[in-house]
Amino acid sequence: MKAAALSSFGPPDVLDIHELATPDAGPGEVRVRVKVAGVQPFDAAIRRGWTPPFLAAVPPTVPGNEFAGVVDQLGDRVTGVELGTEVIGFSTLNAYAEYVVVPADQIVPKPAAMPWEVAGGFSGNGQGAHLALSHLRVGKGDTVLINAGAGALGSFAVQLALKWGAEQVIGTASEANHDYLRSLGATPVEYGEGLVERVRAVAPGGVDAALDAAGPEALRASVELVKDRNRVRTMLSFDLAKELGVPLFGPGRSASRLQSLVDLYSEGGIGVHIRGAYPLEKAADAHRAVELGHGRGKIVILVDHTS
Repeated sequence: MKAAALSSFGPPDVLDIHELATPDAGPGEVRVRVKVAGVQPFDAAIRRGWTPPFLAAVPPTVPGNEFAGVVDQLGDRVTGVELGTEVIGFSTLNAYAEYVVVPADQIVPKPAAMPWEVAGGFSGNGQGAHLALSHLRVGKGDTVLINAGAGALGSFAVQLALKWGAEQVIGTASEANHDYLRSLGATPVEYGEGLVERVRAVAPGGVDAALDAAGPEALRASVELVKDRNRVRTMLSFDLAKELGVPLFGPGRSASRLQSLVDLYSEGGIGVHIRGAYPLEKAADAHRAVELGHGRGKIVILVDHTS
């Protein structure tokens, strides 16, 4: 099978097309013929050589931790899944490939009306935002700050916070994305120096909870704005979070969490904006786009776009 894999760690150019053995589904697993894979900062960090404690990434490594495709092989003891089912799924690696094998409890059915590009980029940021806001205990009457609110994860978080009853959601973004944030129901504010003062100007009653998906400056501002550090989380600045006394959260993705998000999408309660879609051969360009920052919505890779 074809896969966009790393022969070494480094800049986006190390991500190239490789011919690799097609995997087979083992007991309790399914194999999915991938149509679209999402691209996340996590994938770019793996490419640069970062390795989380639970993972051993040895080249050739295939990044990609979210995907959508068609089930084409069932392992032993798999029940409740049929060959040919269109699914949305998640993994840790291996999604930038024509085939991926995952445990059967890491997929859910794809709604027929959901475009493949949306489905491929749905699981990772959707579940990340859901998990973060759950830890922040976002609910009725809250004022919530979402740093990088126009990005793939941030736009999920804005919509979920409002859906869960937040009275006001403030999203940081570059000025070009302010109208987009308003369309999601958020109050936009500009990044950069003076952020704390700008947030206080639009939220004179204070900020109850904050999520950082932008970086260290945003996390420091969040800590200054939110009284209870248990209601601050970061998706990026983990070392600084420890220094500031901000709790971290571990893995929490599950089929049930993903299914609840898919149901919300099907009901019209959440939308996904696709910023760019790149063929598998241009996976390096997809990584460059993700690492530019200040983007609006999601970047995906078209693995099999023939039908």
